[in-house]
Amino acid sequence: MFDLFPIICGDKGNEVMAIVGKLSRVHVGGPLESYVEGFEAELIRLGFTPISAGAQLRLMAHLSSWLQAKDLVVADLTVELIELFLLERQTKYASHFSYRALKPLLSWLVTSAVIAVEVALPRQISDPLVLVRFEDYLRSERRLKEISVQAQVSRARRFLNGYTPPGGISDLKAADVIRALLDEGESRKPVSVKKFGYVLRSFLRFCFLVGELDRDLAGATLVVRLPQPSLLPIGVSPSQIHALLEACDRNSAVGRRDYAVIMLLARLGLRAGEVAGLRLEDIDWHHGEFLVRGKGSKDERLPLPDEVGAAVVDYLLHARPAIPELREAFSTVKAPWRRLGSPAVWAIVVRGCKRAGMQPFGAHRLRHSLGEAMVGAEVSLAAIGQVLRHDDPVTTANYARVDVTRLRTLAQPWPADGSLS
Repeated sequence: MFDLFPIICGDKGNEVMAIVGKLSRVHVGGPLESYVEGFEAELIRLGFTPISAGAQLRLMAHLSSWLQAKDLVVADLTVELIELFLLERQTKYASHFSYRALKPLLSWLVTSAVIAVEVALPRQISDPLVLVRFEDYLRSERRLKEISVQAQVSRARRFLNGYTPPGGISDLKAADVIRALLDEGESRKPVSVKKFGYVLRSFLRFCFLVGELDRDLAGATLVVRLPQPSLLPIGVSPSQIHALLEACDRNSAVGRRDYAVIMLLARLGLRAGEVAGLRLEDIDWHHGEFLVRGKGSKDERLPLPDEVGAAVVDYLLHARPAIPELREAFSTVKAPWRRLGSPAVWAIVVRGCKRAGMQPFGAHRLRHSLGEAMVGAEVSLAAIGQVLRHDDPVTTANYARVDVTRLRTLAQPWPADGSLS
């Protein structure tokens, strides 16, 4: 069959023939010998390079000889036996001693109906105690929101399920961490690999501090460098904000909701998540203030301007015409807007930009606009930091850099003779 490849496939056929020639040098004896030819064809179909395919065949030869030494056949393979084989292989070899390395061979054996599907899957770790403790740490110590906690725990669980050695978490090595990140990069975008790496760094350092690991493997997490945008906060003009508000159809419930959301973003500088997390019980109408559920579970009270409060009330009154009194609406409804998350708040702004005929921008640009307006009104940086609820004064200091007109007054004039001395 392979003799026809160069004629049918041209250069591709010659490449396949070269791979087949190199693979034929790997000898596989024992119980897996009869499956070599089919596995070779599968490796070629999957696009393995000669070096990678050769490593897979050598792994196959090792497993076959291991079964033969224990007087076992392929059908005897179980999850426990595979883990025992990998544990023994790890003591003699520097690579290819994980379930992921065996995945091509095990998948081929499943396709050939030699072993059951369950045998080809690694044993799932059902939330070991360290993962439960890590979840409690993220929630109580880091004070992350529940959605962030679950996202980080999910990534840590995926790492443990795929890369925990047969001996348990305590046997983890730097090579396992690096391999996990490299494998992540094969099928996911760089931003996903970056998040995965940050979670691994946090989880591994936590394991070291609580004694699950006798060495700190956090340094093995690769740093994924992505092109960073300018650190300067960039807002939008007052005319753009006005056009955004005017584009909301305030004769409809959706339009009134969008108008109220944009008012909260633009007039109070709230984050998208803070708008999404707003509850009716957070608003104190008698004193004209409301509770902001900010980042890091930090709750702060802010004054509620008349125009913003009026926009929220207008939406509440008309969104539920069956409720005649606002007081009844407060006691019946838990949130001004139902099922609204941060992405939905961003989508409201983007849709508003399209209705206004503007280039779409995100909800954060409205927050930056408020910061720029306060800089223009000569509000102190300390006061700006309080209004925008910044934890770090350096973050607030970035707004001082957007006043280019004033920065020009601080710049030294260029020497007339062109010298810099």
